[in-house]
Amino acid sequence: MPLLEHLIELRRRLIYSFIAFILAFLVCYHFSEDIFAFLVRPLAAALKDRENAHMIFTALHEAFFTYLKVAFWAALFISFPVIASQVWMFVAPGLYRHERRAFLPFLMATPVLFLTGAALVYYVIFPLAWKFFLSFQSPSTETGLAIEVAPKVDQYLSLSMQLIFAFGLGFELPVLLMLLARVGIISAATLAKQRRYAIVGAFCAAAVLTPPDVLSQFSLAIPLIILYEISVIGARMIEKSRAAREAAEAAQEANDAVI
Repeated sequence: MPLLEHLIELRRRLIYSFIAFILAFLVCYHFSEDIFAFLVRPLAAALKDRENAHMIFTALHEAFFTYLKVAFWAALFISFPVIASQVWMFVAPGLYRHERRAFLPFLMATPVLFLTGAALVYYVIFPLAWKFFLSFQSPSTETGLAIEVAPKVDQYLSLSMQLIFAFGLGFELPVLLMLLARVGIISAATLAKQRRYAIVGAFCAAAVLTPPDVLSQFSLAIPLIILYEISVIGARMIEKSRAAREAAEAAQEANDAVI
């Protein structure tokens, strides 16, 4: 298509994505309290033995903006399949048939892996991390005051979303590496050779993306290392598949030349 038609097509896809996000945002804002309550459930379970456990907000607008943020992130997650499909519908016509078959599985795996990382955070990391942080509470003594936690709603949301997105993005590592191997930028031998640097990089990424506690950092670094090893195996499978396909094409060309 001419450049102008490409721009018109891009505008149409962006409009569809924006409409999907706005509709999801309106629905999510209506249920924002329920969504936030779902996010708070691991903390409530960790505080179940404490009487009058509650959360606070210190600014008049804090709770309102917290619910807006909850609705925004939830809407972004819900509308992602629509946005991804619109991106695919814009890009796919410019790809060859074998390229579409190659990229489509990676596009489908992206939300699945992100959801897997988010589920790991919610059901495994949150209970462990919250119990660890709450262990720093101390009762009052004759020489000091009691130390009790009073979590703020906006800070809890920020910490929760930081962990969810850190693990979600971290679990996209196989998609990135296997996609690079698919297009021939890296090889399985290179990935295996750089394993020691990948381990160091995993711990550095965990230190940057997670709160400054050892539990959260190891909880992200260890899955990243495992996912890296899975990427190495996947890259080897891709290379074997490519070699078999090239051999079949060469044999077919040889047969055609003989005929």
